[in-house]
Amino acid sequence: MRVELIGIVKSFGPLRAVDDVTLSIQEGDFFTLLGPSGCGKTTLLRTIAGFYAPDAGEIRFGERRVNEIPPHRRETGMVFQNYALFPHLSVFDNIAYGLRARKIPRREIETRIGTIIKSVQLDGLKERAPSQLSGGQQQRVALARALVILPQILLMDEPLSNLDAKLRVSMREEIRRIQQELGITTIYVTHDQEEAMAVSDRIAILNRGRLEQVGSPTEIYFRPASRFAAEFMGSSNIIELAVVGYDAAASLITAEAGGQRMQVHGERPTGGLIALSVRPEWIRVLSEPPAGEANILSGTVLSSTFLGSMVRYRVAGPGGAPIGIEVHNPDENCIRSNGETLFYQISPEKPVVLRV
Repeated sequence: MRVELIGIVKSFGPLRAVDDVTLSIQEGDFFTLLGPSGCGKTTLLRTIAGFYAPDAGEIRFGERRVNEIPPHRRETGMVFQNYALFPHLSVFDNIAYGLRARKIPRREIETRIGTIIKSVQLDGLKERAPSQLSGGQQQRVALARALVILPQILLMDEPLSNLDAKLRVSMREEIRRIQQELGITTIYVTHDQEEAMAVSDRIAILNRGRLEQVGSPTEIYFRPASRFAAEFMGSSNIIELAVVGYDAAASLITAEAGGQRMQVHGERPTGGLIALSVRPEWIRVLSEPPAGEANILSGTVLSSTFLGSMVRYRVAGPGGAPIGIEVHNPDENCIRSNGETLFYQISPEKPVVLRV
């Protein structure tokens, strides 16, 4: 089922929690709403579900406008952050709750639950109470309850936030597997960037109720549209420089800070300053500066952290602001110490010129 959001606004008193959001979510997409606490992602999800009515805008499921349709008639399944399982009911009865509310015949209920229990790997647990289950098993029950009603759209509000780190990884893989197996349109809320990249077809980054960027995980990581998107999606160095020249034929910006000069590919700057996003792993550490090559920079090592397969440096960057550099599979004899001068190179193709 395709989902269209057109100019959605939702306010609580003077606070505009969702501010003119327009999105198109294709049928079968695993679509994630990503952002920090308070950015409006859960409010937007609950508006899609029908728990909140938008103050402005339109919500469409396929060709049908659903603004005035109550939650139980929207053909959505919801997985809540706290799972919302009934403690006095067994696993079977928790999963069956929505089916019984829809007056599905008993034999069909048993057939559907038998199928979904196998899909979410809860075999042998259907008579247990929620208190007898692990956190991961409770999460599977909540997922099964949402899926057994055969929804057109699955809505998930930070479903892994109560699990430990190792279980989060295995459960996100399981959720993605089930979603792909069923081909169900899924809208997923999280504040965890790695989780979003691992499960999503597309991601919408929200900030203070507004969209910062929408795209695939690779698009957002390699081509962030704004400073906020660059810093929120993974680790990124933001380097500010003064523009000193532009070569229109080569689309090459020349800029400098602290007496160090860089060239980067990009459109003609509209102002005298630019901000660049440079991922730590995009920076090449040099044993000594080669002659005649572009973008050879240097800085004092502020900290050097050896992590086995990687060394993570903090180095005084252009203008003095610290930048992070990651060297993977380091040579034991080439690891720099605090206070040393480190030479490094940033390819002109790598930095992203940000909207500031």
